[in-house]
Amino acid sequence: MVYNYKDLKITWLGHDSFKVEYKGKYVYFDPYKIKPQKEKADYILISHNHFDHLSPEDINKVLSKGTVLIAPTECKDELEKFKENKKYYVKPGDELSFDLIKVKAVNAYNVNKFRAPGVVFHPKEDNKVGYVVTFGETSIYHAGDTDHIPEMKNLKPTIALLPVSGTYVMTKEEAIEAAKDIKPKIVIPMHYGTIVGSEADAEYLKGKLPKEIELVILKPE
Repeated sequence: MVYNYKDLKITWLGHDSFKVEYKGKYVYFDPYKIKPQKEKADYILISHNHFDHLSPEDINKVLSKGTVLIAPTECKDELEKFKENKKYYVKPGDELSFDLIKVKAVNAYNVNKFRAPGVVFHPKEDNKVGYVVTFGETSIYHAGDTDHIPEMKNLKPTIALLPVSGTYVMTKEEAIEAAKDIKPKIVIPMHYGTIVGSEADAEYLKGKLPKEIELVILKPE
């Protein structure tokens, strides 16, 4: 299922993986367990180093010699294996400009999801990221693996791709509160149906977002 918004085509590939087409260019976010894609990536954006976001096997499915790889520094050891590709390593606050898009890395971390007492799954000090990518007049926020965090109030993207499944990321209830802070025009739920969570987590948002925010639930392709 492809969601068309102005001159963008947005495809959810499952989990946190998305393909965005813009003026003949293809941006992939966090490819993981994706089906073969006929469109090779112009840009691949990786949010952090966990296996379900940094998957060399899935990167190879959409990689070409001209693909640009963008990821936080913690991904460097894995991504340096792609010797022919241009790579940019970012931390929250970094901005990159390319021919048709602008990329800003933003904070992504846990505040209340713990793998051990006092130890969160995604610590702030790791500098894992989400991204705000600007395509002309439209911006897309890919939250990465994160809880509802204060930095979200400053984003104001057109479209927000928000995790909803809990355990490692925001719960569906927390995603609603995050959307109120972010104030996008559109929310597309993600991070369910593969490792944790189900479509019911996405459906929970129906009728609970502020009326000015449209909820779009995609089927994975």
